[in-house]
Amino acid sequence: MKYYSTRDKNVSLSAAEAVKMGLSRDGGLLTPTRIPQIDRAFLERLIPMEYAQRAAKVMVLYLTDYSEEELLTFGRNAYGPAQFDDPIAAPVRKVEDGLYCLELWHGPTSAFKDMALQMLPQLLSAALRKTGEKRTACILAATSGDTGKAAMAGFADVPQTCIQVYYPKDGVSPVQERQMVTQEGENVDVRAVIGNFDDAQAGVKRIFSDEAVRAELDKRGYFLSSANSINWGRILPQVVYYISAYCDLVRDGALTMGDKVNFCVPTGNFGDILAAYYAKRMGLPVNRLICASNSNNVLTDFLRTGIYDRNRPFHTTISPSMDILISSNLERLLFDLSGENDAEIRMYMDALGSAGRYQVSDNIKAKLDDAFWGGCCSEEGTEETIRRYWQDYGYLIDPHTAVAAEVLAQYRVASGDETPAVVVSTASPYKFCGSVLTAIGETPCGDGLELLDQLHAVSGVPVPCRLAELKGKSRRFDKTVEKQAMEQAVLDFLK
Repeated sequence: MKYYSTRDKNVSLSAAEAVKMGLSRDGGLLTPTRIPQIDRAFLERLIPMEYAQRAAKVMVLYLTDYSEEELLTFGRNAYGPAQFDDPIAAPVRKVEDGLYCLELWHGPTSAFKDMALQMLPQLLSAALRKTGEKRTACILAATSGDTGKAAMAGFADVPQTCIQVYYPKDGVSPVQERQMVTQEGENVDVRAVIGNFDDAQAGVKRIFSDEAVRAELDKRGYFLSSANSINWGRILPQVVYYISAYCDLVRDGALTMGDKVNFCVPTGNFGDILAAYYAKRMGLPVNRLICASNSNNVLTDFLRTGIYDRNRPFHTTISPSMDILISSNLERLLFDLSGENDAEIRMYMDALGSAGRYQVSDNIKAKLDDAFWGGCCSEEGTEETIRRYWQDYGYLIDPHTAVAAEVLAQYRVASGDETPAVVVSTASPYKFCGSVLTAIGETPCGDGLELLDQLHAVSGVPVPCRLAELKGKSRRFDKTVEKQAMEQAVLDFLK
């Protein structure tokens, strides 16, 4: 299996090279040259397996210069009891008949990013060995709240790596910020950007394409790689949990093998739902992918009109990991839907960079309509859904999960489609205690970690142990940076 760039099909890299680089030097996203196919027999073989085994079976189809045995070892390291508080790693919970939640927040940082970022450091370390790389990999990441902590937790003190994370100042929850600024490890650094997530993400992309910065870092013995979902090593582990969820639904009698299922995914950067799309392209029986946005509804408008337009107000919401107006992974989807037309993708991305908008072809729009449905949820709708799930089902969900649950309800009303559906639950409610308490009718007594105890007292739901441990940790990082000064901040870190 080779990997090429969405902006230049002449690029040809091995899987290890693609994981090591993270982002193509032309600014495009590295993408597999073909989508492996799975069938009913493949899925049936997965059903009795543990999650790590399922991960190895799926990932080896793409990572052909890794062995299944080493991927299984990586999987057991990533998803074992030392990291995950549920032996299933990504359990599917029944809400009611035909409605399920895929809980992706049982890892060390209580967010879905752990599903990939416990695996990526192992993939990258192996890639360094496989490619004979002697330099140190500097993982550069922008985060809207969860990626940063999950990436630092995964890469902390991993040999031949270091990691620097940028998050939007005042744009993440208090728990998310405390998780990042207390991170341990001699090779980690985190800074708040004066701006929003798009500013942080644009700065990281700019640094990746800056030849002068790359040349200087090379002299110092470093090269840049990514832990954001622009790295294929982030997307692939996420493909696994959609396939695993389907197997669990069949195992538990909720589906008969071959029955179709809908997935509703809360998304900002489009990586999580892109992984679901790849699972469908592989042959997983998926009917419709429902893309759920908050008030930053650029993806909803795009899916309905075929016009992507980031020229709009930016909203800071109670679902901050979705407060994004430039959805990077959409580029991979468009590359696939265009028939892998790199020239067409370059045209769209150039237009996005210069004018902030583009309109896809009628051919791509028709394919979007066939695979996706987009909807968005207001702040009031988010709070009402958290309250409704708690009152009606005794099930406590975070604001991002609530956005997806509400958009799924909208889809069912609009379409009449009652296909069994899975809401992708991306974070523990304890990462957003204040918003969840308010939604279920309580008055938060404070605005920091003391709310963990209050939410537990009200709900009886256990506090994830690593979040509870934050109360005893001191702040290690307190630096801020202007968005135009991020290049210098990288050079300062990598002296």
